[in-house]
Amino acid sequence: MSCPNEQSGLPQGWALSTLGAICSKPQYGWTTSATENNTGVHLLRTTDITSGMIGWETVPFCEAVPDDVDKYRLRSGDIVISRAGSVGFSYLLRDLPRPAVFASYLIRFRPREGIDERYLAAYLLSPRYWSQIAEKAAGIALANVNARKLEGVKLPVAPHNEQRRIVAKIEELFSDLDAGVVALERVRANLKRYRASVLKAAVEGRLTARWRTQHPNTEPAAKLLERILAERRKKWEAEQLAKFAKAGKPPPKGWQAKYAQPAAPDTSNLPGLPKGWCWATLEALADVVGGLTKDQKRANEPGVREVPYLRVANVQRGFLDLSEMKNIIASEQDVADLRLMPGDVLFTEGGDRDKLGRGWVWQGELLECVHQNHIFRARLFTPAMQPKFVSHHGNTFGREWFTKAGKQTTNLASINLGILRRFPVAVPPAAEQKLIVDDLDARLSQISEAELLVDHGLKRAARLRQSILKRAFEGKLVPQDPTDEPAEKLLERMASAKAKEAPAKSGTGRAERPRGRRADRTAAA
Repeated sequence: MSCPNEQSGLPQGWALSTLGAICSKPQYGWTTSATENNTGVHLLRTTDITSGMIGWETVPFCEAVPDDVDKYRLRSGDIVISRAGSVGFSYLLRDLPRPAVFASYLIRFRPREGIDERYLAAYLLSPRYWSQIAEKAAGIALANVNARKLEGVKLPVAPHNEQRRIVAKIEELFSDLDAGVVALERVRANLKRYRASVLKAAVEGRLTARWRTQHPNTEPAAKLLERILAERRKKWEAEQLAKFAKAGKPPPKGWQAKYAQPAAPDTSNLPGLPKGWCWATLEALADVVGGLTKDQKRANEPGVREVPYLRVANVQRGFLDLSEMKNIIASEQDVADLRLMPGDVLFTEGGDRDKLGRGWVWQGELLECVHQNHIFRARLFTPAMQPKFVSHHGNTFGREWFTKAGKQTTNLASINLGILRRFPVAVPPAAEQKLIVDDLDARLSQISEAELLVDHGLKRAARLRQSILKRAFEGKLVPQDPTDEPAEKLLERMASAKAKEAPAKSGTGRAERPRGRRADRTAAA
């Protein structure tokens, strides 16, 4: 039925109603486990509809087919709504290619005669619908709605002929928007491939191939590496002498012989390098250290304080995300030892495979910041080495190398300090490194600007889609026809039909709750 006290603001001939009034009794889905074995009946889950398109080849089957399968069988024109997880997400079933029932986290609604299912499906995408879902969803651990709440969702009902005109106009406008979105997504994918291609060409030396032919007398990287190794030893000796002085002891005889030479890279499985380049391990080029372990018990220790620190979430592949910074308890010595300096190259320990060894360069974004133990810091021994080049190398070549060298479990992957220190880094001549970094900065900046434009375009398309739906259900998308039968008459017939159905029902008349064997929640969802 309509809601007479809320008719104001509706176009002539429209009426306000509820989802329960314009649909037959809602039906909860079948509670069972999913299986890959072909039982002849597919089990449609929330996860199968959230992409907006069902890939039936990936929809599992019912482990147990209900005896009263017809009650749960889906047919063209049915609308299913998720009651948990992706709360309120809906899907209109059209031209089902195979027999299917729906899982217990879905509720089925069947529009009554006179309601175009496409009109209702469009409304279930509109801002007005989602604002109601936000009000109705409840649940401490998992937001959810039930059939009763969904039945109470209000919606404006247009005359039947106008519903069809609205649907036709929405489909026309959405078709144009979809074409634009597809084009933008294609551009975004091409930009992603171009970015990867440029980075790979840079760290392999293909980006500067012509430059090398024009500068044949450039000092080779082997000479640079000699100076770096000398600087490395010099730094170690200075640190040892400082320790002896602090302890008030003279350097013992032969103390310099304790210097540990960095490991040479195993080049047997490494790709060839351009002329003038060489391989070196990361420990030969930089001082590599781990970070600070989080320990709230230290909060009551004397001489400690909170300082900002980098987590894995902050260190992305090729950029730092500092939108959410957290603090860690640290002593003044911790801060002195682990305070990040501009030019520090950061690597993540891992966790998920996509996090393994990813990183970027700290450029002094905060005056004071340390890093946690899941982040490694590599501080180069000489400014002749370009931190950005080392990081780009780690994010490209290192991606596969870390995967092979890291520790792997079923769900986790990680690297430790020993692995990271042995990481082989391609070293170009100093002048070529700077050229590569400058060229990459310019190209990547252009790519980022183009990606930003694509993102703006996609967001604008999403806003236009919502604007179209808003206008549609305000009666502003297509003109009204005074000869159309008013929606009030349509709703009266629905109410009459619903009243005739009542005697055939048993119990309270509420939607039947899910039943059957105990569900495997993951499969049923």
